[in-house]
Amino acid sequence: MFQPRKMKFSEYHLDDALGAILAHSLRLPNKSLKKGTVLTDSDLSFLKEYGYEKIVCAKLEEGDLNEDVAAAELATLITGANLVKGNAFTGRCNLFSETSGLVVFNPLYLDRFNSVHESITLGTVAPFQNVSKGQMIATLKIIPFAIPSKLLRKIKANKDDFENLLHVAPYPEKKVTLIQSRLPGTKETVLNSTLEATSFRLQNLGILDLNEARCNHDQNSLSELIIQAVKDQAELILISGASAVVDRRDVVPAAIEHAGGKIRHFGMPVDPGNLLLLGSINGIDVVGIPGCARSPKLNGFDWVLQRLLANIPLESVDIMRMGSGGLLKDIITRPLPRAKASQPDQSLIRTNPDFEKIHAVILAGGQSKRMGTKNKLLVPINGKPMVALTAETIIASKASSVVIVTGFEHQKIKESIKTSNIEFIHNKNFRNGISSSVVSAIKSAPEDCSAILIGLGDMPKITVSHINKLIDAYNPLEGRAICVPTWKGKRGNPVLWSRRFFPEMLELKGDFGAKELMGKYAELVVEVEMNDNGIVMDIDTPEALEAFRNKNHRSE
Repeated sequence: MFQPRKMKFSEYHLDDALGAILAHSLRLPNKSLKKGTVLTDSDLSFLKEYGYEKIVCAKLEEGDLNEDVAAAELATLITGANLVKGNAFTGRCNLFSETSGLVVFNPLYLDRFNSVHESITLGTVAPFQNVSKGQMIATLKIIPFAIPSKLLRKIKANKDDFENLLHVAPYPEKKVTLIQSRLPGTKETVLNSTLEATSFRLQNLGILDLNEARCNHDQNSLSELIIQAVKDQAELILISGASAVVDRRDVVPAAIEHAGGKIRHFGMPVDPGNLLLLGSINGIDVVGIPGCARSPKLNGFDWVLQRLLANIPLESVDIMRMGSGGLLKDIITRPLPRAKASQPDQSLIRTNPDFEKIHAVILAGGQSKRMGTKNKLLVPINGKPMVALTAETIIASKASSVVIVTGFEHQKIKESIKTSNIEFIHNKNFRNGISSSVVSAIKSAPEDCSAILIGLGDMPKITVSHINKLIDAYNPLEGRAICVPTWKGKRGNPVLWSRRFFPEMLELKGDFGAKELMGKYAELVVEVEMNDNGIVMDIDTPEALEAFRNKNHRSE
C-alpha cells in the first residue's frame, strides 16, 4: 500500500492560497499562469480582479520535497558514466549521453526504482540500445508537485541498487579484420557488397580501421587467415562465409577450432540473424556473421557487434536472452525521443548528429519544352510563381539548408523568389539533362551534411509534412538510406539520399537522374507512404496546368 502524501491538494480560497502551487494552467486576458506556479500576492490580486474566489492548488507541508529538487537529486544518484543530466523543470529531469555507445543498466533494478512509489517514475530507452552523443536516454519525472523526503531517503538507502543505475559504454577504437571466403561461383561484387556494408556498420560506430582478406571456402584456407589476423594483432575477427553456417561442425567453426580457437555459441533468437556464430581465439572475439549482414539493415549481427565493440562481455547466455524484441524483420523503429524542457549544455544536446543535417535541393534548370512558350516554373499558382511556392515549402521544413539549381532563364527564376534563406547555383550544362543538375546539387552539399533531399520545382502540392516525413524516416544505421515518397503504391518526389551515394551520383549522365541507383541499392530503399497525391503531381503541360487550376478552383 502506498504511503499517503503530506502535501495538501485541494480547492483553496484566494486569501489562503499565498505560496501555494497552482494545479492547472489559467489563460486570462493580458496574463497566463502556468501549472506549477508558486502563487504570489500579485498573482492572487490579478485573480481577484477577474472574479476568482477559489483556486485548485497544492500546499507543501513540513517534510515535503519540491518536485524539481527531488527530480534533480534522484537524477544525480542514478546518473552513471558518460551521462549528463539536464536541469529539472516541472518535476522532470532528462538524462543525455555524452558519447556514442550502448546504454547499460539492469532492468531488474529499474523495476525496483519504479516500485518505490507511484509518484517517482523513470523511463529509459531499451538496455543495450545504440545511442549517439547528445541523445536523450532517460527521463525522470516526479508526478505530484512534491514528495515526502522519506521517499528520497528510502531510495538512497538502497544505494547499491540505484547509484549509477544507468551508464553508457563508449566505442573505443579497435582493429577489426574481415575474412571472406568464396566458392567457385561466388561473384566478387557480392564480396565487395559485404565489405561495403561491414565498413558502413563499423564507421557508424566510430571504427575506421578495417582490414580485409579473402580465401577459398575451406577449413585450411580460412584457418590460415584467422591465424594471420591474430599475428596482425586484430582485436576483433569477423568471418563472412560463402555459405551460411548450419552446424557447429561446418567449415567456418571447424576453421576456428583448427586455428586453435573455440566455439562459444551458435545461433541466436533474433530474426534476421539466426545463423550467427560466436567464438574466440587467444582472447580475441571471432564472429561468424550471418548472411543478412551483407545488407546494412538492422539484424542480430548489429546487436552482437555493438556489444563487442563497447567491450561489454558477451557469453552464450547473453545471446539466448536476446529473444525479447528479437523479431527485427519488417519492424519500423520509432523516431528518436526529443528533449525539450530539461536540457544541459545546448552544444551537447541535439538529435542524432549523423542524421541532423539534411541539405535540400530544388532542381529548376529545365527548359519546359512541353509547356510551350511559357516557363512552367514561373507560372503563377495562388499568386506566386510555381517554383517560389516549392521553395517556401522546403525552407519551412526540417531541412538544414536549401539551394536552387537553375539553368534555363536563370535570372528570371532567381528574381521570382523573394526569400533570403536560399542559395542559387547556376548549372551552365543544363541542356545535358537532369543529371547535370543533380551533379551540381551534389557539389553544392555542405561537407557536414549527412544526406541530400532532391526535389523538383514544378510540384506545387508538395507540403512541409511531406518533406518532414521523409526526413523522419531517414536512418542509415537501420538500412533506410534512400527515402522515397509513395502514394497508393506509386513513387514520387522529392527523394532523400544518404551521403554515401554522392560519389556515384557525381558520375550520372543523361536525363534519368539517380533512379538507376534505387535499383542497384534496393535493399537500402524505404518507401514512405503519403496521405495525398502531392508527391506524384508535377505540371509539365498547359493541359496539366489547366486541370490543376480547375480542380483546385482557383483563378490566377
